[in-house]
Amino acid sequence: MTQHHQFNKLAEGGEVDICLLLEGTYPYVRGGVSSWVHQIISGLPEFTFHLIFLGGHPDFYQEMAYEFPDNVVGFEVHYLLSNQGNLTPSARRGKSKLFTAWGSFLSFFEKKDQPIPNNLLVDVSEFLGQKGKLTLDDFLYSRASWDVLTERYLASAEKQSFVDYFWTYRNIYQPLFILARISQNLPNAKAYHSVSTGYAGFLGAMCHQNTDRPFLLTEHGIYTKERKIDLAQASWIKDRHSLIDISMHKGMDITRKTWIRFFEQLGLSAYHQAEKIIALFEGNRQRQHTDGAPSDRTQVIVNGISTSRFHAAYEKRPDSPPPVVGLVGRVVPIKDIKTFIRTIRGAVETIPNLEGWIIGPKEEDPTYVHECELLIESLGLTNNVKMLGSKNVVEIMPKLGVMMLTSISEAQPLVLLEAMAAGIPCIATEVGACREIIDGAAGEDAAIGSAGEIIPIASPLEGAEAIVKVLGDREAWLKAGDIGKERVTRYYDEKLMYDAYRALYKEATHGRDWI
Repeated sequence: MTQHHQFNKLAEGGEVDICLLLEGTYPYVRGGVSSWVHQIISGLPEFTFHLIFLGGHPDFYQEMAYEFPDNVVGFEVHYLLSNQGNLTPSARRGKSKLFTAWGSFLSFFEKKDQPIPNNLLVDVSEFLGQKGKLTLDDFLYSRASWDVLTERYLASAEKQSFVDYFWTYRNIYQPLFILARISQNLPNAKAYHSVSTGYAGFLGAMCHQNTDRPFLLTEHGIYTKERKIDLAQASWIKDRHSLIDISMHKGMDITRKTWIRFFEQLGLSAYHQAEKIIALFEGNRQRQHTDGAPSDRTQVIVNGISTSRFHAAYEKRPDSPPPVVGLVGRVVPIKDIKTFIRTIRGAVETIPNLEGWIIGPKEEDPTYVHECELLIESLGLTNNVKMLGSKNVVEIMPKLGVMMLTSISEAQPLVLLEAMAAGIPCIATEVGACREIIDGAAGEDAAIGSAGEIIPIASPLEGAEAIVKVLGDREAWLKAGDIGKERVTRYYDEKLMYDAYRALYKEATHGRDWI
C-alpha cells in the first residue's frame, strides 16, 4: 500500500465519529506513537475514524507500515513542504485589508504567552489560500505581502540579516496555507483529535474554530520541548557569529529563536482551543501547565499494554536471573546506546559471563550504528554485547535477567511495561515516566514496591552497579519481577486506557457543552 491510497468510504455528507490529526507518524512510521494510534483505533471498534496525515515531503513517506482496521472510513495525506516550483513568479498588489489581518496574526508568533484570539484564528483560516482572497502566490509575490514582511522584520528582527529573515519567514509560514486549506475542506466529524501539538495541533485549533466541534489533544512527549532540542542542535541553522557582529548576537541565533517562538505559539494555540488535554504521566501534565495549558482541562491517561500477551513469557521465567541485560529500542543517539555498551563493560568486571543484547531496528542512523559497533570492538566486548536487530519481544523476555533503558529522553516507554508484564526487573534513566513506572506513582501504586532501579542519564558506573545489584540476589530478583507484574496488571492494562478514551470520545461525540 502506498501513500496515494487516499479514500473516503462515507457517502457525501456522511458523518464520522473521530477525525484523527497525525503529524509524521501513523500509518507510515512503525512503533512509538504510531503503534498507540493503531492500538486505539483497533481497541475502540464502535467508533469510526477519518485520518488526516501531515508529512514533510512525499519522498519521506513511501510504504505504509500498517493496514487500517475496518473502522477507518477515511484517509487523506497532505505535505507541508509543497512544491513551489509549480508557481510562476509574477508581480501583484495583494489585498491590503487581508494582509493587515495577516500581519496581526503573525505578530502573535513573536509573543510568548498570548494565544491567537479566536476571531483572528477564524478569519485567517477562512481566507488563507482561498482563490480571490489571500493565495500562496499573493504571500510569495505580492507588494502587500512584502509590506507585511518588512514591517515584521523592523518590529522584531532588525538586527538579523534581512536575507536570513526573508527565507526564514517564507519557510515558517508557508505550511500554514496548507493547514488552512485542509481546515476549509474537513470531513464531517463529531470531534477532532490530535496526538501532538505542532502543525497537527494547530490544525486541530483551526478545526475547532471552523466547526465548533470538540477538539481533543493527546501529547505523548512534549512536542514543543522536543522541537526546541532539535532546533538547538540543528546544523542547517548557521549561527552567524563573527568578531564584527558578535555584539548583535548575544546567546542563541535569532533564526533559532524565530523557529522556537513559532512552535511555542502553535502549541499555545492548540492548548487554548482544546477541550481536553491528555498527558501520559503527571510530570508531562505539569510541563503542559508551564507551557500555557489551562490546568482545568488537563488530565493524565497512561498508555496500556495487553498484559495477557505476556502471560506465557511470565510462565517461562527461569527460577534464577539469566546473566543477560536487554535494551529494546532503536539504535539512535536519543536511546544513548553507547552508554549501555559502556555500562556492560563496567558490569563485566563483576559478572564476566554477562551479555548485553541490543534489540531493535538499525536502519534509522547507520552512522551511529557503526560508531556503536566500533565502541563494542574497542572495549573488547565482541563476545559480550550483541546487536540482534528487531526480535519478537514476547519470545525474548524469558531469556533476559533485566531490561535496561539508557535513554536521554522518553515519554512513557512501553518496553518497561512489557518487561514488567513478563516478570522481568527493569533499570532505567530518570527520564519521562520511568521512575513512576518502576517505583510507582505516589500512594497505593508506590506502596506495592519497586520493580527495579532508577539511574542518572549517561552514568555507566551507576548503571553497572545497578546491574550487579539486580542480578546478584535471586530472591530480590524474583520479588522485583513480581512487583512489576502486579503494577502493570493493576494500573497499565490496555483495558483501562480503552475505557478512558471510550469515555472521552462518548462525551465529545454526544454533543456535551465542553466549555
